[in-house]
Amino acid sequence: QANASGATLTGVLTAVAGNGGAFISPTAVGVGTTTLAGRNAGVGTAPGTIIFNATSGILQVYVNDLDTWQNVSSAEGYSFQATGGTKSTTSRSGYAVHTFTAPGTFTVLSNTVTGGEYLIVAGGGGGGKGSLPGIGNEAGAGGAGGHRSFSGQTFTPGSYTVVVGSGGPGSGSGGDGGTSSVFGNSSTGGGSGAGHNYGGTSGRPGGSGGGGAHQNTPGGSGNTPPTSPPQGNNGGTGGVSCGGGGGGAGGSGNNGANSSGHGGPAGNGTSNSITGSSVTRAGGGGAGGYGNRASGGSGGGGAGGKTGSPSPQGGASSTGDNGTANTGGGGGGSGFVGVPGGNG
Repeated sequence: QANASGATLTGVLTAVAGNGGAFISPTAVGVGTTTLAGRNAGVGTAPGTIIFNATSGILQVYVNDLDTWQNVSSAEGYSFQATGGTKSTTSRSGYAVHTFTAPGTFTVLSNTVTGGEYLIVAGGGGGGKGSLPGIGNEAGAGGAGGHRSFSGQTFTPGSYTVVVGSGGPGSGSGGDGGTSSVFGNSSTGGGSGAGHNYGGTSGRPGGSGGGGAHQNTPGGSGNTPPTSPPQGNNGGTGGVSCGGGGGGAGGSGNNGANSSGHGGPAGNGTSNSITGSSVTRAGGGGAGGYGNRASGGSGGGGAGGKTGSPSPQGGASSTGDNGTANTGGGGGGSGFVGVPGGNG
């Protein structure tokens, strides 16, 4: 109808079965709503057909010449839609944060986004198990899992494989290495196993290196496989009646002290604010020692065990502490013969 005050539009719209209903009101026009599956199952394909795709949150129009649906615009809050892991849209303003603590798939549903970020942390290595009497019972500590961060990334619609590395156990014959984590085509090395006297005394290489088992036994190399910037640091050298500390993402493990039997403290982890607040991850484990419980590195590293008092030899304080879950921290080294190191 038309009158002196201007044009108006009246009419009746019928909703497509199974879709949200289209409508006209004095203040708005509502477009029919459907899912991606509903759209593909037969919403009308006449040129110019417009629908709101609730799966992707995008207004779309059917273009006959291209035989496809084209995006018209992106509604606020829907400009980038993805699934996978534990998702938060509140922890960091302006970002959707997806956190994986187990293997899975990150799936981008709509719209390419630039300026994205991701952080990969591998499983930490296990602390060494206390070994044979007479040659130094105490053991080296596990190295932290490799720690790598990426910024300025472009994510296009599709699926990205996520592998979350597991921590290495400290309960076997010696500390075992953690396993690698992977996102798409990027990966980071697992934390290295610590030195021990059950078939090998040197710390092993990994994302960060494990500590050596006793006097003059070297720690393992970090940043293995090599990346730039480095993903981790070396483990410390063992000392008299003590092991070397595990390397961390932020620093190398410390050497054991020959004069006191104090195990080497761990290398610290490094902080990252990808979730919206600063969190330190990938700290190395503290070494086992005769005279102390060496500290684990900031970022989840476990403290090392101690041989003697105040706990009896082989008692609770002799066991290396586990690394903190979901940090990539290394396990602490054992402080007495037959006692396990901490898990990464």
